[in-house]
Amino acid sequence: MIGYMALSWKLVIDSTDAPVLADFWAAALEYEVEDPSALIEQLLTAGHLGEEAVVEHRGRKTFRGYAAIRHPEDPFDEASGVGRGRRLLFQEVPEGKVGKNRLHIDVHGEPGGLDKLVARLEALGATRVREVDQGPAGHWWIMQDPEGNEFCAA
Repeated sequence: MIGYMALSWKLVIDSTDAPVLADFWAAALEYEVEDPSALIEQLLTAGHLGEEAVVEHRGRKTFRGYAAIRHPEDPFDEASGVGRGRRLLFQEVPEGKVGKNRLHIDVHGEPGGLDKLVARLEALGATRVREVDQGPAGHWWIMQDPEGNEFCAA
């Protein structure tokens, strides 16, 4: 269809601990962790959701196996807490990561601020894998999040 543009999107990332990985990426990207607790309370009260589908993380109810983050400037549904713009959804899967990610996030800092950015990401739980030197074009770091997903810091 010509002229169609996506108004919102989300990138879904498999994980072993969705709320913890969401916390890392929210801090790394300066996004907000979505709070679905009001929606969960409504669903529990109406009998549409059982207690087994809910866990508590950092004092809030969330859906077992899922957590999401959203850009702080994008719109969101106040009743559900779900973002209507740029989002990352973390979903728990039984299998572990076995190879290189085919899709990754690039985190960009201020011009000349790569060392500061990398130090901040390490303080959040990321690890450096290797430095990539592009000569006059600059350099960046390949890093891993706490679950081993690769990303670049530039």
